[in-house]
Amino acid sequence: MKTIFITGASSGLGKATAKLFQAKGWNVIATMRTPEKETELSNLANVTLLPLDVTNYEQIQSTVKKALEISDIDIVYNNAGYGLIGPLESFNDNQITKQLDTNLLGVIRVTNAFISYFRERKSGLFISTTSIGGLIAFPLGSVYHATKWGLEGWSESMAYELNPFGVHIKTVSPGGIKTEFLHGSLDTGAKPEYEAMTKTMFENVDVMFEMASTPEQIADVVYEAATDGKNQLRYVAGEDAKALYKQRLEQGDEIFREAFGKQFLGA
Repeated sequence: MKTIFITGASSGLGKATAKLFQAKGWNVIATMRTPEKETELSNLANVTLLPLDVTNYEQIQSTVKKALEISDIDIVYNNAGYGLIGPLESFNDNQITKQLDTNLLGVIRVTNAFISYFRERKSGLFISTTSIGGLIAFPLGSVYHATKWGLEGWSESMAYELNPFGVHIKTVSPGGIKTEFLHGSLDTGAKPEYEAMTKTMFENVDVMFEMASTPEQIADVVYEAATDGKNQLRYVAGEDAKALYKQRLEQGDEIFREAFGKQFLGA
């Protein structure tokens, strides 16, 4: 039986992925900040819950060590993350640091904790949830995009580094997901000078989210990436994401960017 280690498994995509892999006969090590509050995954066979806050370096080391004592691990799925949305000027340094710590450094540190294990086994796969926001940029998402574009570039470079050892790395880049993300994980800074811009942006994002995928639809893409045996780096997930990314590639960066700005800000 194969085993997948998942971060950010308490809700949304992480939870849907844990349930899908469990249903497909995998062993699942589902990590989250407060596993004692989890009531659904804890009742499933072959699912182990472990505590993990990906911003806590020491806890990453101890949880990875514990996970490897429980089971051999075939796949590490870096999924923990949230969106900090708003004008940069409205964020304090703690907000900026927390976003980078969770979305970017958390993934790098969790991955680094497993590399020697995979390298010695000469097999293993890392999958990270990036975002269509790692391939294109929306207004008012600067720090979030810094993390997601960072993950895309980091993964591309890591593939060269890991592949010679029989270890692979992939990204799954979803568009909108119908979860609490948009109005739950988002931390929106408020500054009156940007109020009109923020209002227009959110109205347009809400319209766009009507095309969003369910967490289960994106989990299917994670499962595909996990099991298709392809040495493919990037999986754009969701019809909305595929359409946007195709548009960007066809139009080129500058034309796309101008049209996208008009669409979201009417500017």
